[in-house]
Amino acid sequence: MVDYQDWIGKSEEVGDILAAAPAQRMAATLNVAEAFVTDTPLPPLWHWFYLMSAVRMDRTAGDGHAMRGGFLPPVTLPRRMWAGGRIAFHRPLHIGEKALKKSTVADITTKQGKSGELVFVLVRHEIIGEQGLALLEEQDIVYRGAPTDNAAPPTMPAPAESQWSRSVDPDSVLLFRYSALTFNSHRIHYDRDYCVYVEGYPGLVVHGQLTATLLLEALRDHVPERAVKNFSFRSVTALFDHQPFQVEGRIDGNEATLWALNDEGNLAMQATALLE
Repeated sequence: MVDYQDWIGKSEEVGDILAAAPAQRMAATLNVAEAFVTDTPLPPLWHWFYLMSAVRMDRTAGDGHAMRGGFLPPVTLPRRMWAGGRIAFHRPLHIGEKALKKSTVADITTKQGKSGELVFVLVRHEIIGEQGLALLEEQDIVYRGAPTDNAAPPTMPAPAESQWSRSVDPDSVLLFRYSALTFNSHRIHYDRDYCVYVEGYPGLVVHGQLTATLLLEALRDHVPERAVKNFSFRSVTALFDHQPFQVEGRIDGNEATLWALNDEGNLAMQATALLE
């Protein structure tokens, strides 16, 4: 196994002004009626449409991601996915605000799983606005090998007794728009031939970020008056285009349990949110 310990502690910074256009385009993508103008607070997770590194085309790898060995370690395993994360919201970010994202590779772990070698990279982000720290985020990125014929996705039952449920039909237009909004050029989300014939998926892969955002949007619709203090999510199995899925949840006191079900009713993502 390769030792990637030299990459622990590697960091980068990206600054930006939080313009109205990305939020307005996301609102249009989700059919949200809210108007996003100067001083409008961003909903939770909408910071993902800002403060992104602008990777040049000549530094982009065949899968659409930035070439490995820059900020992230030079892992040779072909499949990469964002498996989950945790976010602590300290205060809202607002349209028109200047912000800075400080990113650090916090840890790298190599393991041997049932399907072969796995490399887990923990990335930590601090987003600082004009009034100080706005949020702290940890992202779990996993690299793994090519699929094998006997590799079956896990199946897990969903929590019972949801208080709300919403159906999502993730067509290719939705996935394209979300890729554009997040400057995510990973080809598994828009290039069907690459997705199926190179990475071995049955269809275009729904972004884990998008699923997590839809979980929080459904929660926001259910209790619009309550703010989210902490949010954590974990992908269980992939979702694919033109396979409708459900986003569901329930609230018990100050904690919301959220989940997504694939078209067969199996758990695809699970999440929790702590509410004020």
